[in-house]
Amino acid sequence: MIYIVIGFLWLSICLYIILGGADFGAGIVELFTNKKARHKTHEIMYESIAPVWEANHMWLIIAIVILFVGFPEIYTTMSTYLHIPLVLMLLGIIARGTAFTFRHYDAVKDNWQVLYTQIFYYASLLTPFFLGLIAAATVSQSIDPNATTFQDLYIFSWLNWFGVSVGLFTVALCAYLASIFSLRETRDKADLLLMIRKSKQTMIFVVITGILVFFTAYISNIPLVIWVFSKPLGIMSIAFATIALLLILRAMNRQKLLPVRALAGFQMVMILVAATYQHNPDIILLANGQHLSLFATAAPAKTIAALGWALVLGSLFILPFLFYLMFSFSRLRK
Repeated sequence: MIYIVIGFLWLSICLYIILGGADFGAGIVELFTNKKARHKTHEIMYESIAPVWEANHMWLIIAIVILFVGFPEIYTTMSTYLHIPLVLMLLGIIARGTAFTFRHYDAVKDNWQVLYTQIFYYASLLTPFFLGLIAAATVSQSIDPNATTFQDLYIFSWLNWFGVSVGLFTVALCAYLASIFSLRETRDKADLLLMIRKSKQTMIFVVITGILVFFTAYISNIPLVIWVFSKPLGIMSIAFATIALLLILRAMNRQKLLPVRALAGFQMVMILVAATYQHNPDIILLANGQHLSLFATAAPAKTIAALGWALVLGSLFILPFLFYLMFSFSRLRK
């Protein structure tokens, strides 16, 4: 049953990166669009995220619940040493969701719409940035339980060059996903060309920030290159992600967009595999050389069994309705 629980944990993180990432990316893409095209980009992005924007954070909640119930030591370590970026990320999620709601559904259209829009933009930008900082801190061996100062315990455990680069890379991935997912929401050729241009710009941003991640890992003595490229699985994952990128470019150039969403999602899965497979099941690498493993820190067997059955049975109820939600919105747009 432990493998089922870990599988759900990995799946929930993966789906949050893909669906939640595209959700955050909508605000990022709109923010970095020139004012002349911003209104059109806003309309396209709204069509793209409308089916799932309220359901996206379900995957984050599932991941947190799995850690809280099934792996309490890992949950405690993260919520203690990374409480600052975690709180900032959660505040960003709340601010973004609130701003999105009032921006679109407020009964009165006035100057407050400008404020809602700005909150939506910058919360969309900062929330995935902090998510990237948190992810980087878990593997960079920067969390030091033996530190004696507040800064070393709770600031520099996540605020470092590698963390910043991973945060920027996460922002880039979100913008990339949003622009790719929005391609099929365009209604005419001009809109399509606009979003193809945005997609290509975000691709460049992903490549630049990806190189920056490897550079900062090198200067920070983090063996990222070894983790990714020392075994066939990592090399294959990067190769598949690159092939998917080339196929997306080909589809955009031919304006045949049916497979682009699946290819972009597949890319994210391959990137996640490449970044995590070498130190799996060690989910947190500490500065003192200790590792927190999913197997070594798991809750008692009865707790894991109950959690596993709850996840399996819960998915049977949740997933069909989620797919129905997406299907209903797709029919409304036709």
